[in-house]
Amino acid sequence: MNDLPSVSAGNAPRVVNCAAYCKDGLRRDIPLDDISDALAVDDGSFVWVGLYEPDTTLLDKMQEEFDLHDLAVEDAHHAHQRPKIEAYGNSLFIAVHTAQMIDGHIRFGETHAFLGPRYLVTVRHGASTSYAPARARMERDPEMLAHGPSAGLYAVLDQIVDNFMPIVDEFSHSLNELEQDVFSAEFRKETVRELYDLKRELTRLRMALAPLQDILGQLARSRGGIIDDEMQLYMRDVLDHVVRINETTDTLREMLTAAVSVNLSLVTVHQGEVVKRLGSWAALLAAPTLIASWYGMNFEYMPELHGRWSYPVLVAVVVAVCVLLYRRFRKVGWL
Repeated sequence: MNDLPSVSAGNAPRVVNCAAYCKDGLRRDIPLDDISDALAVDDGSFVWVGLYEPDTTLLDKMQEEFDLHDLAVEDAHHAHQRPKIEAYGNSLFIAVHTAQMIDGHIRFGETHAFLGPRYLVTVRHGASTSYAPARARMERDPEMLAHGPSAGLYAVLDQIVDNFMPIVDEFSHSLNELEQDVFSAEFRKETVRELYDLKRELTRLRMALAPLQDILGQLARSRGGIIDDEMQLYMRDVLDHVVRINETTDTLREMLTAAVSVNLSLVTVHQGEVVKRLGSWAALLAAPTLIASWYGMNFEYMPELHGRWSYPVLVAVVVAVCVLLYRRFRKVGWL
């Protein structure tokens, strides 16, 4: 069957993939009604089903064919689950968050996975890329596929983690561009808003990545379960990628916090420079205003009014005071 595009349309198929894989890696497409028959034959094969936003009827069909636990199916009905891993007997239910960049904004989705000894069911909700590349990757590597459904789960989780990398790189590029605006001479309110929006997006990304570390850590350390020792090594490799991306995200968030603080500090410094200039010019104007105001009073006896050089001397004094103030303010960097 053809795989679903990364972002669904209204008429997108709900059953994206339904196939049985033999021990030698050969694929055989089967209808949903034949799943239980394929599992009844103990020949080392397993069934891999991919669903996109299934309805209640389809999930009930999956529960009937794979004998899924009621609580796990109930969680899969709702697309707003917290990332988690739950064990139900010899099966696992895993819920993780996915992300895509759409129109310059990050959009989040969810992937739910039912893992059993001989089956893997993946359920996608919201923004999520198709897992066709993960299936094709496993089909090209029969030795890996021989490890059973855990190999398919590894391929799916690895693709989910890899999809986070270009998002983090784009955020890093956006931060570098905003840093130039932060240190520009002109203050822009839009720069602070963009810094805040970017930090908010990174915080949401951090909330999606952090639980994934715990999930992969449990898969990499499980003993005696449906994930063998070889596949645990691969799970550990995916965990390493998640840790690296998470650390990069934390670093970007710290840099954004610093950028916001620097931006506000530069604005404060710029305002202080303006206030100092205004204060300097106010002082230059205040000196002659003060001297002139004395002579604006209507006193009859002012000795200097009768002097021949009183007016030139007064002008010279005003000019000298202004020059001294101007030189002083220039020396301290206020002008």
